[in-house]
Amino acid sequence: MATSVVMPALEMAQETGTVVSWLKQEGDPVAKGEPLLEIETDKATVEVEANADGVLAGVTAGEGAEVPVGQTIAWIVAPGEEPPAEEAAMATGRAMSTAPAEAASSPEPAAPRPATASRRGKISPKARRLAAEHGVDLDDVQGTGPDGAITGDDVLAAARSAGEATASAPPPSAVARLMAERTTESWTRAPHFFLVREVDAGALDAHREALKPAIQNRHGVKLTHTDLLVALAARVLARHPKMNASWEGQGIRANESINVGVAMAVEDGVVAAVVPDADTAGLGDVAVRRRDMAERARAGRLLPSDVAGGTFTISNLGMYGIDAFTAIIVPPQAGILAVGKIADRVVPVDGRPGVRPMMTVTLSSDHRVVDGAQAAAFLNDLAEAIGDPGAHGLATND
Repeated sequence: MATSVVMPALEMAQETGTVVSWLKQEGDPVAKGEPLLEIETDKATVEVEANADGVLAGVTAGEGAEVPVGQTIAWIVAPGEEPPAEEAAMATGRAMSTAPAEAASSPEPAAPRPATASRRGKISPKARRLAAEHGVDLDDVQGTGPDGAITGDDVLAAARSAGEATASAPPPSAVARLMAERTTESWTRAPHFFLVREVDAGALDAHREALKPAIQNRHGVKLTHTDLLVALAARVLARHPKMNASWEGQGIRANESINVGVAMAVEDGVVAAVVPDADTAGLGDVAVRRRDMAERARAGRLLPSDVAGGTFTISNLGMYGIDAFTAIIVPPQAGILAVGKIADRVVPVDGRPGVRPMMTVTLSSDHRVVDGAQAAAFLNDLAEAIGDPGAHGLATND
């Protein structure tokens, strides 16, 4: 039976994706899980894996084609099988309808300069857009990003050196507009309410310091406060399934898995990279996945699995010196936790003034899914877990 290959949705602000390169050619055998093609969104270039075993057939989107999310771009069929003719024709028609009318009358269209997949992988999505806007040849740009990646600043520098610089700023990017639209949609449609809690982070900090050497030696990664918060929040979510639910259509959907998203800054916005099954994952596993996703996010190489399936999100701006803030819910999730910096404050300690490392956390919740009492119960349990991480499943053997 033929299996369709569709343009995946990788992020909240995505409406289309661009085919960067096919890693398999039509007629090639493919195995499930094998890299099939590279696509580019406004935030990242990612590899898409084959979703079935078989033979690649019926490819309707070539390199450089911009395709709506959810549209079929190829099929994986059994040997000797033909792709569904009707669906293939429909997909081809949609792809052709996006081409400029002049292309049909042009006798000798200019061939695009060939580029290797490895070269493409070192060009950020923002750099590609700016290069098109300013007429910069990317093959003439020296990258200054990680591993020689070409960034938006590199493209602008090349444009200035060619005399193209202008006093006016470049037009707003498509991703900025889409993020504004989706954020506005979440803010205006989801009835947000906010709960704020100051928590003593002394035990959290002490637990991190105690576990850092073991995690470093065993997993080769530095344990962060965010790693601890992801693991703790996930374990508390297991006791508060409403906070882990989603609003879809006209009702609430319970999520069986607890997949915690971690808000990460990328070159042209923010993505929520997901730690799946975070309630059962060990601290070392959480730390390794968070580090790997952060590195891929900075390089614009997030995978579809990195950003899919989140059920709750944590946004930590403490490392930027932010005391407290409120965050907008990532739909269709029911909640997002905003975390401020840990700072010494004078607070009551056993009835007397004392100095403690305090942290302000703000829970944004969707009132269609949870009420105030349910959200407060979750936040109270989370505060207790932060106050005693060792008693909530985060042992030294993680």
